[in-house]
Amino acid sequence: MNQARSFRSLLTTMLATGVVALSLPVQALQVSVNPDKPRLGDTLSVVVEPEAQEKLTQAPQVILAGKAYPVFQVAPRQWRSLIPTTPLEKYGRRSLKVIGAGKTRNLLVWVGNRAFPTQSIWLPPGKDQAGTDYEFDRVDAFKALITPKKLWSGPFLRPNQGPITTGYGLRRYYNGVFANDYYHRGVDYAGGTGSAVVAPAIARVALVGREAQGFKIHGNVIGLDHGQGVVSIYMHLSRIDVKEGEMVKPGQVIGGVGSTGAVTGPHLHWGLYVEGQAVDPTPWRYRGFN
Repeated sequence: MNQARSFRSLLTTMLATGVVALSLPVQALQVSVNPDKPRLGDTLSVVVEPEAQEKLTQAPQVILAGKAYPVFQVAPRQWRSLIPTTPLEKYGRRSLKVIGAGKTRNLLVWVGNRAFPTQSIWLPPGKDQAGTDYEFDRVDAFKALITPKKLWSGPFLRPNQGPITTGYGLRRYYNGVFANDYYHRGVDYAGGTGSAVVAPAIARVALVGREAQGFKIHGNVIGLDHGQGVVSIYMHLSRIDVKEGEMVKPGQVIGGVGSTGAVTGPHLHWGLYVEGQAVDPTPWRYRGFN
């Protein structure tokens, strides 16, 4: 009984630090998960490396909570998978399975809770207009992109120098009713109309949409593909300075802050998507996720 109690106490302590290996003997696969204490909204980076004497000639499988995620080779003996978490998920323990080189690693990952602020919005009749099918089809296809080549390197730049007015993850009540499926899927910057919006990292321009073409919600919008399932979006622009298919560099001006689309005033909405899910872009400004 005392041994069982001690084991449970040890497991609880290890879970609190983030990741627990369920198979204790030395394995042919080394697996690391960063950040070591993730919270809802974070991007998980799962890095897989074989032991020195082992070969890993093809991508391993990375499965979190029963769902498989794309895996990309990022170095001669290193593979990496990026896994999104969002405010709509439950915090707590998740199973992580990594399969490769004929071996399986079973681990537990603890995703911590995070308090997101709430806001009440009261919309008059007719103010909650829906977007067009064309708009949503284009944006959904953009968010689903998973191109194999990694384009970015190192931390992302801040896309606008204005003050942040709305952070990631904010939840809302609309006309007194809590919106269960809503969270603020990005960061808002209150830059002045026309102030520069810059690319935070190397990318290919994968989406250009204009209010005049039916983008009623997003307004004038640019979508950048950074590769390997990582894309970023820039909404409500006053102008667009790039074309679809163009390659952009970190710090390059791609447009200007505006008030197009469904907004109450000029600002930039910057969203970052991993595997089609909106994650908190702020950690990407301080970590490389290489």
